[in-house]
Amino acid sequence: MNRTDLISLFEDAITASGQYERKGKANPYTSANGHMFSQINKDDQLGIRLPKPRQQELLTTYGAGPFKSYGATMRDYVCLTDEMLADDGLVTKLLDEGFTFVSAMPPGGKK
Repeated sequence: MNRTDLISLFEDAITASGQYERKGKANPYTSANGHMFSQINKDDQLGIRLPKPRQQELLTTYGAGPFKSYGATMRDYVCLTDEMLADDGLVTKLLDEGFTFVSAMPPGGKK
């Protein structure tokens, strides 16, 4: 999927949820409670931050692996596969799960 289509899909999923907003210009992302929970990296991949059991489930079901941004593996993120991206409802659901996951964390941000 090219970058323009991926960003459009990402924005549509965010709009469908209505719980959070897109941030970032060059690399779109979402955040809540001071924690980022999704990002489109420079390699045109979408990663979403999820609890470990859900990460394992997505690995088993879809082959979703770790997500990297600027060469670093992002902790608790899964890289969505083409099959996952083809399911608009799934993308929105996973973003909502990521939002719930980081919202339960202690507030983040600069110290």
